[in-house]
Amino acid sequence: MFPFEHLITIDKEISMPVYRQIAVSIINAVRNGSLKAGTHLPGTRDLARTLGIHRKTVIAAYEELQAQDWITIIPRKYTVISERIPVFKPREWNNTDFLPAYQNNFELPFKMIRETEITDPAMVPDIIIDDGHPDVRLSPIDELLKTYRSYTSKRHTIKNAGIGTGQGTLKLREELTRYLSETRGLNISPEHLLITHGAQMSIYLAAQLLLGPGSAVIAGKPNYPAANDVFKETGASIIEVPVDEHGINTDLLENLCRKRKISVVYVIPHHHYPTTVTLSVDRRMKLLELSIRFSFTIIEDDYDYDYHYNSSPYLPLASSNHNGNIIYIGSFSKILDPSLRIGFMTAPKNFIAQCTALRKLIDVGGDGYMQNALASLIRQGELKRHLKKAKKIYHQRRNFLDIVLKEKLGDHVSYVLPSGGMAIWVRLNPEYPVRKLTQIPGLEIIRTDEEQNAFRFGFASMDEQELEAAAEILKKHILK
Repeated sequence: MFPFEHLITIDKEISMPVYRQIAVSIINAVRNGSLKAGTHLPGTRDLARTLGIHRKTVIAAYEELQAQDWITIIPRKYTVISERIPVFKPREWNNTDFLPAYQNNFELPFKMIRETEITDPAMVPDIIIDDGHPDVRLSPIDELLKTYRSYTSKRHTIKNAGIGTGQGTLKLREELTRYLSETRGLNISPEHLLITHGAQMSIYLAAQLLLGPGSAVIAGKPNYPAANDVFKETGASIIEVPVDEHGINTDLLENLCRKRKISVVYVIPHHHYPTTVTLSVDRRMKLLELSIRFSFTIIEDDYDYDYHYNSSPYLPLASSNHNGNIIYIGSFSKILDPSLRIGFMTAPKNFIAQCTALRKLIDVGGDGYMQNALASLIRQGELKRHLKKAKKIYHQRRNFLDIVLKEKLGDHVSYVLPSGGMAIWVRLNPEYPVRKLTQIPGLEIIRTDEEQNAFRFGFASMDEQELEAAAEILKKHILK
């Protein structure tokens, strides 16, 4: 008799039910040619006795196989592999090289974006120095979720939750129109807004419509790596222009524009990523003038505009007279919670319409309940109250980190204290390579730059005790 006890593999430690494991084992045996059409299977009592399990489990497995047309059951007579199964070339039933389907690599041709690493949740380090995240403990998440829950229990809000989420709910776009006018001086209407799943989606959508093979995009050096990845994926050429203490060098940018056609200039003028420098007034004016003269689009990434400490922030480039050639991008992830994926894009109506159409190809729409809950948070003034509180606390944390870094690492690092934002760009002295920081046990630094020998020290998400602990572990390894 066929050795079914070796063909059928049962592992009671995994989450898959035993009856399904039996069914899968028999299906795999058919597919690899070990069991052919018409082969008789043992009766449910015999197989249960052989496997040491309850008969009802075998009955459930056979019913599953019959429902999928792998076997034919003749009641009170016999059970056989379905005659409709094609003939497979036999393999050895005890072949130890057999792998479950998804443990194999995908060997057919497909497009590679880049090498990726999957993070093991069990490997989360004790201390994480992020690149500038908000402190979720301060965020009005409870109020947001309370409003969210209330919207899921009312008939009219349930009915309207899915309307218009491809571009973003009208309620959120209306509130955001007022908010951006008050805080950033933008003269826009709701049709000029697209609500996205964060700034990264906005960058991707804009790049897909503006760039392609043969086109050129200018970005700062260093720059936000995820934006560069998006630009590369379009097939466009990335031309890097140095960023100094005054921001991107617009004189070099002008020289490049004279030599070739530039489609897009990507800038982070408020607090450049990763260096945190602010684009100076004269360079802002020149960049706007160059955009008009050479007909290129400016993608303005304003990811942390709301955080400024020493004075009022410069208004965005998008608030100026720019003939509609600035795509302005922002996000609520830096205000409330990195996992709250709500961002926005501001652009002329016809461009927004095409971005909305493209977005619908990959994502039909956003979370209408969450968007409307956020709109309520803005309308009630809760967002402004939170920002006022958060700015005060983040300002204190920035100053505390400044003191701690000078005290513990003053002779080994250098930095310019930023006027706002949520991170400090820390440069290490040449004798200590920044890559060594990535080898410290129990510590993870989100953003390092080997060429600049620097890293971003996000201070907003840590309280004073956590900041001191992080600085202490850096001191321990840098000074040893």
